[in-house]
Amino acid sequence: MTEPTDDTTITRIRADVLATARRTVTEGLVVGTSGNVSARVGDMILVTPSGVPYDRLGPEEIVAVDLDGRRLHGSLAPTSELPLHLAVYRATDAAAIVHTHAVHATAVSTLVTELPPIHYMTAALGGPVRVAPYALYGSDELARHALTALDGRTGCLLRNHGTLTHGATLDQAYDRTAQLEWMCHVWLAASGAAGRSPSLLDAGQLAEAAEKLSGYGQRRD
Repeated sequence: MTEPTDDTTITRIRADVLATARRTVTEGLVVGTSGNVSARVGDMILVTPSGVPYDRLGPEEIVAVDLDGRRLHGSLAPTSELPLHLAVYRATDAAAIVHTHAVHATAVSTLVTELPPIHYMTAALGGPVRVAPYALYGSDELARHALTALDGRTGCLLRNHGTLTHGATLDQAYDRTAQLEWMCHVWLAASGAAGRSPSLLDAGQLAEAAEKLSGYGQRRD
């Protein structure tokens, strides 16, 4: 994010991080304290803490760390997935990250090495979504695998684990993880039809969709 790191900005984004984390629970993308959310403000990362249900958190309990993981503000320990978040921030222009344990996406992560392009919204994530190989949660190995899977993409699946998406805003990162979960659900439903195989989009069709999606939405004068 390019906003100055003044107290008002930090307070607002803390509240937005918590609201996004609570949304992952209410919309069924995580259970309990699984999953985590963060946002970048300059060289500061505001991230959900470890092991505390989101409905029991206040915005002031969102933890602030620097890009090396040193705690700047907050008394709670940051999420155990902090290495994953920091690796993505260091390697990309991400301003927000959402990590979930969404049911359909996690199921797909155990079946394939790449989510088949079942829908044109695949293009919105940069192309077919890769599955990062399994590694222990919170490990540097998992972070390395995720960065490889994210190359040229804004989202990936983590094998036997869940999803990771990033964006220019918390809303965009959240929308991408919700879209990824939906596409996984569609592929599972279609591929489960007895005696039938789902039709998939080819590279040309995805490129065409990507071009059209680049101009999608309301224009601002």
